[in-house]
Amino acid sequence: MNAFLKSRWKRAVGMVLGVVGWVGLGAAEPMAPARQDLFPPESWHNHGSCIVELPDGQLLTTWFHGSGERKSDDVRIEGSRRARRGGAWQPRFVMADTPGYPDTNPCLFVDAQERLWLMYPTILANLWESALMKVHISHDYRRSGVPRWERQEVLHVTPGPEFAAAAEAVVPALEKEAAASGWGAQTRREVQEYLDAFRLYSTNKQYLRLGWMTRAHPKVVAGGRILVPLYHDGFSTSLFSYSDDQGSTWKTTAPLIGGGNIQPSIVLGANGTLVTYMRDNGPPPKRLLMAESTDNGATWGAVRDSEIPNPGSGADVIRLRDGRWLYVGNDTEEGRHRLGVWMTADDGRTWPHRKALEEAAPDTDSFGYPSAIQTRNGRIHITYSVRTKAGGNIRHAEFDPGWVESAKP
Repeated sequence: MNAFLKSRWKRAVGMVLGVVGWVGLGAAEPMAPARQDLFPPESWHNHGSCIVELPDGQLLTTWFHGSGERKSDDVRIEGSRRARRGGAWQPRFVMADTPGYPDTNPCLFVDAQERLWLMYPTILANLWESALMKVHISHDYRRSGVPRWERQEVLHVTPGPEFAAAAEAVVPALEKEAAASGWGAQTRREVQEYLDAFRLYSTNKQYLRLGWMTRAHPKVVAGGRILVPLYHDGFSTSLFSYSDDQGSTWKTTAPLIGGGNIQPSIVLGANGTLVTYMRDNGPPPKRLLMAESTDNGATWGAVRDSEIPNPGSGADVIRLRDGRWLYVGNDTEEGRHRLGVWMTADDGRTWPHRKALEEAAPDTDSFGYPSAIQTRNGRIHITYSVRTKAGGNIRHAEFDPGWVESAKP
């Protein structure tokens, strides 16, 4: 056999063996979660992480760290990196710090110009309602350690008269719902007090313009619009800031009012509809709340319950490259002892595949506030807060999407 034919023969045999190995022997088992702590557990508070993949394949994550949360003036924003080829997470570093003030709830994203954005609230008066949103932007972030921030500014959240109009349109319906519910007298009283305060503060310009905070990833949506999910613990409601000029100017949507919906996460549906899932801070039934937008996030429909249980904790929902959605959160009505991962192929109408990423006995270990991405190699990466008897830290999990559908535990 001459060299040319021998080469063709080897190539054909290789292709046949490859097909046999894939079809006859079965595809490789999907990677089950590989978990790695970014640093050892400690007594100080570490919470509210957010993870991104950088254009060069590095992973970058951030969280807030200090002796407490809003009431502790030593709280700062920290971060860590993992190399493109994997391995250990690098030593943590300070991403941002406002001396004498708590900095909390950071989030990251990379925009269409490959600029890295860090957004977080500084708490001015040790109350969530005094949060002031800040923005850091960098082109120089691929090197080790802290990105070099080229722009540092305030994100002014400016609700207009549509905020009070939305309150007047929605609050009466919520009052009727509360009156007709089977809630106990104490719950109904608390709900009415909340709705009375909502009305009172919906026309207070200072209260309206402070208190807005990030949690889940901002998104670059159709047309290059930057859409930032925000929430307010005083109003216990969500809204969005958006920019159509790469962050030079910002607009604010009307509020999404639904009886305690905060910490929105955005996912894109197959028909171009945007869907937001929000933590349930309201009365039972405890479910992730949701709403939809058909105009790229400028306006949103009515808030309603989803089928996903939620005990009043942060969750994340992302769209995978094949169009499926992946949800991660505490899929219980009480407690953060279980962190579930669900998957849907029909834009959230059904969630047939469900796994526990973490699970412990109730009232023991706590896992929460997940941040999820899918990297270019198809893997899912999630960072989340962990609290055990040993202390608290941030954990990273990596797995194949197929694990959620597989029989593997």
